[in-house]
Amino acid sequence: MNTKELQRTGEKLMMVMVFTLIISMMSALMFNIVLPDISKEFNLSIAEVSWFSSAYALIYAIGTVTYGKLADRFKLKNLLTFGLLMFVFGSLIGLLSETFWLALVGRCLQSLGAASIPATAMLIPIRFFAPERRGSALGMTAVGLAIGSALGPVISVVIVSVAHWRWLFAVPFLIVLTIPFYRKYLGNDVGTATGKFDWIGGSLLGIMVALLLLSVTNESWLIMLGSLLALLLFIVRIRKAGDPFIQPSLFKNRKYTLVLPITFLLNGMGLSLYFLSPLLLSTVQQLPSSWIGFVMVPAAVASALMGRRGGRLADSKGNSYLFYLSSALLMICFVLLSTFTTSSAVFIALFLIFGNVGQSFILIALSNSVSRVLPKEQVGVGMGLFFMLNFISQSISTGVLSKVVALGSDTLWNPAGSQSGGFVFSNIFLVIAVLQVLTMIFYYYQFGRESSKDIESKELKIA
Repeated sequence: MNTKELQRTGEKLMMVMVFTLIISMMSALMFNIVLPDISKEFNLSIAEVSWFSSAYALIYAIGTVTYGKLADRFKLKNLLTFGLLMFVFGSLIGLLSETFWLALVGRCLQSLGAASIPATAMLIPIRFFAPERRGSALGMTAVGLAIGSALGPVISVVIVSVAHWRWLFAVPFLIVLTIPFYRKYLGNDVGTATGKFDWIGGSLLGIMVALLLLSVTNESWLIMLGSLLALLLFIVRIRKAGDPFIQPSLFKNRKYTLVLPITFLLNGMGLSLYFLSPLLLSTVQQLPSSWIGFVMVPAAVASALMGRRGGRLADSKGNSYLFYLSSALLMICFVLLSTFTTSSAVFIALFLIFGNVGQSFILIALSNSVSRVLPKEQVGVGMGLFFMLNFISQSISTGVLSKVVALGSDTLWNPAGSQSGGFVFSNIFLVIAVLQVLTMIFYYYQFGRESSKDIESKELKIA
């Protein structure tokens, strides 16, 4: 298949992937709204029913890197087919469940299947598009995620208003429609990795991630020590094993290892837009929960409309340019939120547009950079690890932000901020704005002193 035919096939696949990402993102978010209903129906505490979200995130994080590793050695279309069927099977279990625990099993199976989607969303641009066109393809993934984020809460409210919350499990059934297209267009290419699959290394990595997320959720230093022990054992394993789960040489790739902590920080900070904004609208603006989702919609729509534009900017002007642009948008958003914390919900909705578009752009820039600096035999596991760190950072950020909001604040750090309330939210957004500036300075000193053309040419040589 020549380059043009490969790209045409890739464009068809990305259209299908956008639909897949919409359904996947909706499924991830819809249940957050009905946790109080589930708690009431089964007479459980909010902490117990929160496993609907935390178990999903935990399995998703571990599964993402596992599917990425498997994609380095097996047919991508077979892995994705298995994942999507598992996603649907879990949805069926949840829809038919009569007990909380069976519904939770269905939710876990959903996550186990859905974890195959991020790896595929990243590997299609890498395998079907030339490096100088990947940005546009990655921009389409941002479109799917943004639309799913916008529709998830809205569709959830609509379904729950006319039917039982279990019918939220029915939405993923639509994903079956995509399987024939993936089977047709993904082809029979097999990953280039060889050797045995390191199940011991993979298990240690999974245990480390699970204990880390549990330590954050339960605020337990003992569990955190268990996570660190699992990490040490994992490091020993990949250094001693003949065919380790992750080749140690991956971490000798300087550009890759520098992008990972930047991604970790930026995703943790970006989560504040989706986690703090509803709390701000509820506690400060006193907005009913039924309207909070609609306030978030304009920002998600803007991200969907601008997603592909961001990808084209990465292709035409370089990832560094898009990184600086997205950082500027995020800083504008955080400064505005810090300064006008108590303003009308209409203004909050407008401020969030800057932040959501900036967060979409920055994910495109970082994903594109990572895809270009990875050797072919490590693309799957490298991108899987990249996404796994995203989920870990978001989980840790959720725990930290929850704690800070609970502590509250009687002082306002932003001299231009409103004195009428919402001090803790204003202070958090101000700190995040400062961290955004520091991250951008770090990026500049590590990457920005080279011209965009120099950086792109080096990345293309590796790709």
